[in-house]
Amino acid sequence: MAESKQLKVTLYRSLNGRLKSHKACARGLGIRRIHNPVLVKDTPENRGMINKISYMLNVEEV
Repeated sequence: MAESKQLKVTLYRSLNGRLKSHKACARGLGIRRIHNPVLVKDTPENRGMINKISYMLNVEEV
């Protein structure tokens, strides 16, 4: 069974004053606070959320 790829996602800009949908994307990715990295599976759903709020995130492949 092939190992699923993971992405390390780090929020580096504040969620204050952002659109509700952008805050929801961060929440959906499991992001809680700034500079706290989170590992998420590399799926089309997660990629979509990452693309939507890419201006606030730092993403690395693990």
